Amino acid sequence: MPIPPTLSPLRRPRWWALLVIGLWIGHAAATVTLLPAWGLVPIAGAWLGLGWLLRWGAPRHPRPPVRVWPWSLLPIALWGLYVYLAASFGNVDLAAVFFHLQAGMTDHGGVDRKLAAVLYNLSMVALLVSFTWLIRRDHRWRLWERLLALGLLASNPLLFGITQRGAAIVTDDGAWLERRYVAPVIRQAPEDPPNLLFLYLESIERTYGDPERFGDAYADLEALGEQGRVFEAVRQLDNTGWTMAGMIASQCGTPLMPAGLLHDSQFEPLGQVVPGIDCLGDLLADQGYRLAYLGGASTAFAGKGVFYQDHGFDTVLGREELRPRLEDPEYLNNWGLYDDSLYDFALEEIRRLDETGAPWGVVTLSLASHAPYGYPAQSCIDRQGEFDGTDILYSVECSAWLARNLVERLEAEGLLENTLVVIASDHLTMRVSAWDELIRDERDNTFMLLGPEVPLGRVRRESSLLDVLPTVLEAMGFEIEDNRAGLGASLLSSSPTLLEQYDREFVNDRLREETALQKHMWDGLVPERPPEEEPPEQEQVVENPEDATGEEPAMVQ
Repeated sequence: MPIPPTLSPLRRPRWWALLVIGLWIGHAAATVTLLPAWGLVPIAGAWLGLGWLLRWGAPRHPRPPVRVWPWSLLPIALWGLYVYLAASFGNVDLAAVFFHLQAGMTDHGGVDRKLAAVLYNLSMVALLVSFTWLIRRDHRWRLWERLLALGLLASNPLLFGITQRGAAIVTDDGAWLERRYVAPVIRQAPEDPPNLLFLYLESIERTYGDPERFGDAYADLEALGEQGRVFEAVRQLDNTGWTMAGMIASQCGTPLMPAGLLHDSQFEPLGQVVPGIDCLGDLLADQGYRLAYLGGASTAFAGKGVFYQDHGFDTVLGREELRPRLEDPEYLNNWGLYDDSLYDFALEEIRRLDETGAPWGVVTLSLASHAPYGYPAQSCIDRQGEFDGTDILYSVECSAWLARNLVERLEAEGLLENTLVVIASDHLTMRVSAWDELIRDERDNTFMLLGPEVPLGRVRRESSLLDVLPTVLEAMGFEIEDNRAGLGASLLSSSPTLLEQYDREFVNDRLREETALQKHMWDGLVPERPPEEEPPEQEQVVENPEDATGEEPAMVQ
């Protein structure tokens, strides 16, 4: 069947090449400039119109095609990597990339992201093939293509970030944070130390609490907050913006600076995570606490299991350990357990620990609101109705309700009578369906305390996740040095936080230059090698007695 005349251009590789390039330019522009997704259509259309007007790929006075490889292939591929990371996560954090490469990415449950990565790779191959075809067929593009390569390299934010981090190696002062770091120490403990329940809610930032923009998605957390103390303006510093970084910031009082070259086995996952500093688990274990971590995802991903095992936790349970205990072993999402199952197991664990008579601490990490769409549990679907598969506010509402439901179940059983409950986001969310509304104004993390000794009300102080550790310790009745632990200050005290003393960008700049605290955090990761023994001196062996002259060797002139 012949192709209709209106579609005859589709038989020409020129238009296919220009279409692929145009779609990629449109997608990249929409992603980087935060235009709506449909913005790629007019951008691609303008590119095709320009290509038709200037006859790209089919000049009026053509020259014979030249079999060359464009200089821009690598710069284009690097831009493609940046666009993929920006489309997936919103803000591209190089520290997160480096840390996950070193900590291990095995048992990554994100099947959707793996599929997206495959599709991105295929589209990138199509782009490189199309651009190569254009360079070979149109001599005008060959004339300035090397300048294009330099421009692409110079403008890539990914390379700019790498250059910034490389500059830290030669900075004059790489110890600004180290000088302000206070090793977490409990100076005095209360007579009857409280239990601790720490609920990390994946990506549930307090920004969702604005009903004008997000309706009732955050309502259940607002209701819980009325029963305790809510902290506002808890900002996100660099190197605290992904799950492990948020946990370490809030439990250790430091941003997570990847091990980098301090990790000598570059092709093996980390065997320890921040072994040089004490964190919340270390402090509580020294006080006789029984500690447990429960998360729906694999503990092998990003070093979570290693971190908790190395820092005082007796029990560390993730997807592999909890799945056999499910009534339906197939009731799983791409990452692992749904949150209703996770909280059922958390309730069982708290019952078990409470029977021991020793103080206990339980840390959980939810999954329901994981970007980009969330993984709402079946109990939420029964309550909220059908999930459309993309609305993150549906998933936020699910996560908030499940957290409130768990707290109420524990209260009903009398398990929170001497317990501090901490509810916090692990970090600000990545790119989601409500992204445009989220970034419209200043954003902050969720952080609230519930408990019999916690004063009611709201506190608004410029702070960060670094301030969570000292705040939790003081809320539990522990006395710490000058209301400080790590780089944080207790928000229950009058001690100023880093962000009350310095501008956020200033702190982030110092963080990019920091090397001393990084070495401190990872001290012990590389075992010290014993000094090599010097080989014993050996007598010279001569073949015949006559060969030995007995003369001293001549001096070298």
